[in-house]
Amino acid sequence: MSGNFGFVPNDGDEENESADNSGAGQPNFDALFQQFANFGISPQTLFAAGTGNNPLISTETIREIARKFIATQNEEFVGTADSQKITEALNIANIWLDGATFFPALTQTSQPAWSRRDWLDSSLAGWQRLVEPLAEGMAAALTSVITDSGAQFGAEFGVPEGVETTPEMLQGIGLLLRSFMGSMIATQLGQSIGLLATTVTGSHDVAIPLYDKIETHLIPQNVKAWGEGLDIPEDEIRIYLALREAVAARLFTHAPWLSQYIHDAFAAYGKGIRVDLNSIQEQAESAVNSGELDINNPESISSAISQGLFTPEQSPAQDAALAKLEMILALIEGWIDHVVTSTATDRIPSLPALNETLRRRRAASSPTQQLFATLLGLEVSPRMMRECATFWGQVLELRSAEVRDSRWEDPALLPAATDLGEVEKFLMSTTVPDDLSGLI
Repeated sequence: MSGNFGFVPNDGDEENESADNSGAGQPNFDALFQQFANFGISPQTLFAAGTGNNPLISTETIREIARKFIATQNEEFVGTADSQKITEALNIANIWLDGATFFPALTQTSQPAWSRRDWLDSSLAGWQRLVEPLAEGMAAALTSVITDSGAQFGAEFGVPEGVETTPEMLQGIGLLLRSFMGSMIATQLGQSIGLLATTVTGSHDVAIPLYDKIETHLIPQNVKAWGEGLDIPEDEIRIYLALREAVAARLFTHAPWLSQYIHDAFAAYGKGIRVDLNSIQEQAESAVNSGELDINNPESISSAISQGLFTPEQSPAQDAALAKLEMILALIEGWIDHVVTSTATDRIPSLPALNETLRRRRAASSPTQQLFATLLGLEVSPRMMRECATFWGQVLELRSAEVRDSRWEDPALLPAATDLGEVEKFLMSTTVPDDLSGLI
């Protein structure tokens, strides 16, 4: 990118020069800090991120940004009546599910109804752990560029010609840009999670295991909003969403490897990130010429980055990580859809309309989908989710609920995308345990 990123010569007056003039022409870090401040990032935040025992992505930054967004959305407190309705819905859901899955119910929590802020505070650590490898990968890629490019890097970022880019200078620049990357992702994640807090109906509505201790919760305010305009009885909507919440909690409890599996897919993608300065420069110049990017406007730059303007070409290893992630997320969603539908078909009259509403909202891109699309360029296909739901239904028809559920004992027992249309062949080619003793 032509132009500088806050690196400008000192003015050279005597007050700022040492006796041997060694300080002349060095980058002006005050100007660099001002550039970061334009993005709402303070020097304190920069130096705290990714140093010592601190993670690169600050949970406090995520929390602060998400809470500010929630505060603008008329958050409602959880009342006694809401708690009673949620408790009743979850109790009914678990009674029904006892006959539909071999995964046993969880002990009911004393706080089944959550506010939006409860969901945010409880899920925050899980989101941070999930995305941290991605930030580390981006930071490592930036550090590599700085180390490998040396003087060329300094010239690209406005270090004056003739000024030596020493290892110490490059290390300092690298630390600042690494911290900036962590702060930028934390800001982006905080905005996304804040939006999610206003739409998710329960603790497991995102269908990702985020918690160390798995429980079942619904968010009354969001449950009501989910059902607005559907002309469906509130108790049916509440039980339908309680079924999805309860069955996801059972799955995540009895397939504990899922959390690490998804984390590893994020980490594999992050390790493959590479930064090509020439490519970035070409993309930036093209965006400036087209009016898509204004380099004098920090909001324009931040928006361009968050929308993937400078996303490098993915490596085969990254493609494999995304395929792995998409498949497991589709299998989870498909299993939840299948079990809920098979459980409620004869019990909830409005089930077809509820399922259709869910499908339409997925197709319109849910906040979770938008988050993954922004961070990874990943969009889990609704078609793949439907194919996975059909797969689980066929396993039930060909074998049993016990065989179906035992497939979650180990990732090696789960299908690949090419297996979804050949269920009998896949079942014959793999072995499963005779019981679920290893899961309970």
